[in-house]
Amino acid sequence: MKIYRTAEGVVVADADRLYFSATVSLDSLIARDDLEPHLTASIPQWQRAEANALADLRAPIESQEVWGAGVTYYRSRVARMEESKQGGNFYDQVYEAERPELFFKAMPHRVVGPNQKVAIRSDSNWSVPEPELAIVISPNRKIVGYTIANDMSSRDIEGKNPLYLPQAKTYDRCCALGPAVLVTSEAIANSTEIKMEILRAGKTAFSGATTLAERKRTADELISYLFRHCSFPHGCVLMTGTGIVPEDPFTLQHGDEIRISISGIGTLVNTVG
Repeated sequence: MKIYRTAEGVVVADADRLYFSATVSLDSLIARDDLEPHLTASIPQWQRAEANALADLRAPIESQEVWGAGVTYYRSRVARMEESKQGGNFYDQVYEAERPELFFKAMPHRVVGPNQKVAIRSDSNWSVPEPELAIVISPNRKIVGYTIANDMSSRDIEGKNPLYLPQAKTYDRCCALGPAVLVTSEAIANSTEIKMEILRAGKTAFSGATTLAERKRTADELISYLFRHCSFPHGCVLMTGTGIVPEDPFTLQHGDEIRISISGIGTLVNTVG
């Protein structure tokens, strides 16, 4: 089943039926380690909804922090080394190291949802989207679901110096999540495909695809490091890295449409504005 967040409340899609609640918060759901059986038992008491209930979707988070994992795919390692003349060796070391790269990405007010506008920094000349599988994690570090993330990045800023990573990654509308949280007690298969297409003036300016099998770090490994000496009272969202990076010198432009699809979850669509 899938959880959607709208302007009016929470919608759960179970098979071909939609259930709506204006009183149940997403925070209360993400806090549950037993989320899937809880929804199965409770949504029959919710209000039935029609398809138009999904017309105004928001990012499927409420009070959760969003974190990222870097250099978890070989393609990401290559791209980071290409862009950073001063820090290229650092990224090679991170890819091979036992400890993963983890970084804070955004609080909810910097995150946009489906069909909303992501931003590129005015002081950057080289900006790209990074399509990623994101894990939704309860306060007790249990995976309760998965969603799609667009980790917007200013490659030229990070490339000048790895210490500029926070500025390259964190700014208003720097992240998009959605369209829903896939709630499942089963791990997503390594064969799961991630696709991205960027449309410019209605034509494909870039397209790429990868699978989770290309990821070096496991979800459990990333979570174990994220929760070391960090607590998340409302749970958190962890982006697991990208295996799709547009070739140089591609950079986003205002008006570009970014379409990210992950099998089983759906398609996240945003424009650059």
